[in-house]
Amino acid sequence: MQTLAHWDGGPGPWILFFPLIWATVVIGVVTVLRRTAWRGRGAPWRAVDGRPAGDSPIAVLGRRFASGEIDEDEYWRRLSVLDDQFGRTGKGGAA
Repeated sequence: MQTLAHWDGGPGPWILFFPLIWATVVIGVVTVLRRTAWRGRGAPWRAVDGRPAGDSPIAVLGRRFASGEIDEDEYWRRLSVLDDQFGRTGKGGAA
């Protein structure tokens, strides 16, 4: 008698589908989490105080200087104020 559990004395060919089923389940769970629960949080290594690292005041100042909106004197003056407020330590901004 051939059943799903015993196909000619051993497990049937359906046993090969178990890894595919589990892979599909895992991919489905990760996809659902990425589209719902993880959305908007950002990666933990990029977030600073709930904001992405690119939106920090120092990064905005750097972009404005790089694009030519402010000159070098204005950049250094504003950077010194931001250093006092945000407490960067050391030269080059290493915290």
